[in-house]
Amino acid sequence: MTSPTHAPVGRPTATAPVLRAEGLSRAFGTGAGQVHALADVSLEVEASELVVVVGPSGSGKSTLLHLLGGLDAPSSGRVWLGGGPDGAVRELTAMAEEEQHAVRRSEIGYVFQAFGLVPVLSAAENVEVPLRLARTGVAERTERVAAALAAVGLSEHALQRPYELSGGQQQRVGIARALVTEPRVLLADEPTGQLDSGTAAVVMDLVRDLVRSRGVAAVVTTHDPELMARADRVLVLRDGRLDAG
Repeated sequence: MTSPTHAPVGRPTATAPVLRAEGLSRAFGTGAGQVHALADVSLEVEASELVVVVGPSGSGKSTLLHLLGGLDAPSSGRVWLGGGPDGAVRELTAMAEEEQHAVRRSEIGYVFQAFGLVPVLSAAENVEVPLRLARTGVAERTERVAAALAAVGLSEHALQRPYELSGGQQQRVGIARALVTEPRVLLADEPTGQLDSGTAAVVMDLVRDLVRSRGVAAVVTTHDPELMARADRVLVLRDGRLDAG
């Protein structure tokens, strides 16, 4: 890995961060020219660290998460994943498409504002989806799903479908689904955007506690400044550029 050309917004550490981005930029072509959604963003996130990214709509928060998780390719810049069992640091942005898909399925969990649950599946079946995609055995799937639902306090709702659950419960199913593969990175895009303030606080407390207990490196975007109190660190995006909060 080459020496950084852009100083990351992070805390000095003797160990490699779980997630590291350097000089990320993303431009989109339009009829009026290019729109720069993200410009020269660098950051590091350690295990058990909850980083909250704030900024107005259009500041580049969702674009940043898409690039960190390999859901989109940057116009320039690179993303690394570290902290694996063998201590290897791998560049996500340099991986072949098939390898990147495998990494996303097993090492990166995603939580979305709109919950993203399959309406015809039960809570347990929704949580099970990533394990099915990974071709995990039936016995292990059953055990992991039960543990994930227990971790978010929904064991008694395993057989209910999304329309039978409250918004907060649906988002907890989304969190269980994101963590059932035991990822090392969690990316959450406005996870409390559709929740009332009380439920949002409960969900964010749950995320924080799970991140710390499982050693996950988490990046969460939000519009709500009250949620900053749950973060280990707050970063601010302004016009696609990242500053320390």
